[in-house]
Order: sequence, then C-alpha cells, then structure tokens
Amino acid sequence: MLLGIDIGGTTINLGLVDGNKIVKSITVRSFPHDATKEQTIDYLADSIKKIITPEVTRIGIGVPTIVDAEKGIVYNATNIPSWDVVPIKDMLEARFHIPVSVNNDSNCFALGAAAVLGGKPKVLVGITLGTGLGVGVIYDGRLLTGTRCGVGELGSIPYKGEIIETYCSKQFFVNRGWQGKEASDAADEGDPEAIDLQNEFGSHLGELLAIVMFAYDADVIVLGGGVANAYRHFNESMMETLAARYPYKEGLDALKIEVLPDGNIPVLGASLL
Repeated sequence: MLLGIDIGGTTINLGLVDGNKIVKSITVRSFPHDATKEQTIDYLADSIKKIITPEVTRIGIGVPTIVDAEKGIVYNATNIPSWDVVPIKDMLEARFHIPVSVNNDSNCFALGAAAVLGGKPKVLVGITLGTGLGVGVIYDGRLLTGTRCGVGELGSIPYKGEIIETYCSKQFFVNRGWQGKEASDAADEGDPEAIDLQNEFGSHLGELLAIVMFAYDADVIVLGGGVANAYRHFNESMMETLAARYPYKEGLDALKIEVLPDGNIPVLGASLL
C-alpha cells in the first residue's frame, strides 16, 4: 500500500493507493497563509495520520515548486510562504519511519496520467491548467526532472510581454474579469463573450503546445487541472493554432491529445515516485 499526497494552494489531497488504484482518499484545507514552517509540517503530519494505515510502505508527495528530488528538499513554494527551504523528506521520515519521496506536482500528474492511460508512448507530456501552469515529461517510461525538477518549467517562458502561464491558466480568465468555471458555464449557455474568451484561450494554449512539440516531440499530450474541464470549448482553436505553428505534419498526425481533469491523477502519480 502506498500513500500519495498532492499539496495545492487551497487544498491537500491524500490517497491510499493499491495496485495503481486509489482505494481511499481525503481532502483537507491547505496550510494557513501565515503558518510557520513547523506548523505546516505538524498540520501535514496530522493529515497523514487521518488516512495512513500500517500497510503503507511509502509516502510520495507532489508540491507546486522546484524540488531537490534526491534529497527531498522543497524550495520557494509560492503559495506556502514559510517554505523557502524545507527538508520535507527527512522531517516526515523521522515521524513515520517509512521512505518519503518528493517531486513537483506537475511531474506527479504526468506519472499518474501515464499509469492511467497505459501503453508505452516514447514521450508523454502532462500539462496542468490550474491556478498556474505546470508541465511534466515522461520519456521511455521514466520521469525527466533535470537537476531541480525544472525540465517542465515552460510556464515562465516570456510571452506577449508577460509569461505564457498568464495566458494558459486560470489567470487568463481572472484577468478578463471571469472565473474559469463561470466562463465555461456561460459558453455552454451560448454567451458570445464567453465563447470568444474560450477560443482566445485555446489559441494561446495552441502556442504552448507548439512549444511542447518543438521541445519534446511528444507522442501523447495530456491536459489536466480544473481548466481542462472546458476542453470542449477551446479544443478547436487550440488545434488550429497548433497546426499553424508546428510545421511537421507527420508529428501532428501521430499526436494524441488526452484530457484527464480528475484531481486524483496527481495523487496517484505522487504515490508512484
């Protein structure tokens, strides 16, 4: 039995995993913004105690920032102010006396997506479209991380005077005065402004997918995160832009796009670290 944990800015999802299946899960609020490092670790440990069983042999944790995966040290977590340098692996292993692995949350999503989809693609790229933008890369069945889990940090690429994350996440909708689900619901009802907004979002996402293809030559791209629930609204403009920006038709003909917005995918992936 494994325990996977996905730490987000608003919630922390924990799941017991047996045979690549989540058999039990709980969700708790994320850490208070003003919590100290010690308070956050105490809170995380208390949350683990709510679900862990004696059968659990390993804990895997996904966090939304860069990580020294070998040492299990988390650096500069934007949504957790007290997490500047946190040796979370050592701190939790001292409490629970079982191995703990830590990695970027988007890498965990990619691992979970690969497990759910099966098959053996040469290159699978997982993209999380949430409060921010994350990218994880699986090559020949193995997670690519780089020295500090930075392989997939495409969200920081300069784009239109800002960074591409601003245009390919919930931030795009918020900056236009909408919430992501609100824009999707309005598009369902035929609101012209919402439909135009979704089409524009798809165009920006198509630009990102072209970058992904140039960088990784993917066989499979998997979209996750809350914004992916609106895929039906932006997929057409996304694919039109991708086809216009990426010149290698053979690669596009072979490319598969999958959508997995299930919030348990990163939990599954974390358990597989």
